[in-house]
Amino acid sequence: MTHELKNIIRAYKLAKEKKQKTVLATVVALEGSSYRRPGVRMLIREDGKMIGAVSGGCVEKEIFRQAHTVFNDDVPKMMIYDGRYRLGCEGILYILIEPFAPSTSFIEAFELTIKHREQFTIRSSYIKKEGSHAALASFFVFGKNRIGLRPKVVPSDDFPVFEQQMNPCFKLIIIGAEHDAVQLCSFASLMGWEVTIVASAAEEKNIYDFPGADLFLSEEPEMLSLDTIDEQTAIVLMTHSYVRDLKYLLAIRESKPVYLGLLGPAKRREKLLNEFIEHYPEVVDTFFDAIHGPAGLDIGAETAQEIALAILSEILSVTRGKEAIMLKNKLGRIHT
Repeated sequence: MTHELKNIIRAYKLAKEKKQKTVLATVVALEGSSYRRPGVRMLIREDGKMIGAVSGGCVEKEIFRQAHTVFNDDVPKMMIYDGRYRLGCEGILYILIEPFAPSTSFIEAFELTIKHREQFTIRSSYIKKEGSHAALASFFVFGKNRIGLRPKVVPSDDFPVFEQQMNPCFKLIIIGAEHDAVQLCSFASLMGWEVTIVASAAEEKNIYDFPGADLFLSEEPEMLSLDTIDEQTAIVLMTHSYVRDLKYLLAIRESKPVYLGLLGPAKRREKLLNEFIEHYPEVVDTFFDAIHGPAGLDIGAETAQEIALAILSEILSVTRGKEAIMLKNKLGRIHT
């Protein structure tokens, strides 16, 4: 969800330039089931433009209608949307709609936190009753610094609080620069992931060859930096060169990604890992725990686009701790 907040902040800055007031809608509580869970947010501009969504599209028009009073008097309000008779999800959404006018210090703190890939917390007070409530507010906590979303707002202890821990944006590092890497980059960026491309100088590629990429590194294995590889990072090794794959694998041996995908068949994987151990016998077992090769779920993928989908699906399955199954075969609720 952090990438959605990045989009909201970006959209707010553009709205401010156009002198458009904005409000933020946050799902703070849920009874039953819904398309999205509590913590999802959307930004609404005074002219009706919306950034993000809190449902599959059924609730947004009603949120905009309810937001008119917030635009007019700058007082937050609670909205209750009962989808049991209107939505297929059969849930009751409790939505906080509040003025969104963050200070310069908020924007700077947010962007610095994103840049340094640090966690932060969001706390939103609410009440399960419709109507305007001046004391309702959301606060972002960056380290020890707590900042509200509008001027002169102060925390209140009179209401329940929805608290959400936000992780850094998920990052995908793609080592390789062939056609399938382009597709993987494009699909991952659509998911809101931050994508870094690593390619040898011999590839003669640049960032413009990879739509959606945030960073392009033309670095040989010996020069590759590991500073930005953390537990919110996945790596896919797909140079299509056995020698280069081995060199890059040795270069990242001290890193701890949550997922490390190897392109190619199982026989190639075994040969690669056996030679890796010969070069680096002191490798710890936990390094191998993150390795997934051949990368991807078995969904019958054939084309580069389908293979990208299979790999991204496996990464999601691993990072979310879910075994991939058909939802029709799952007992109970979808979100567990």
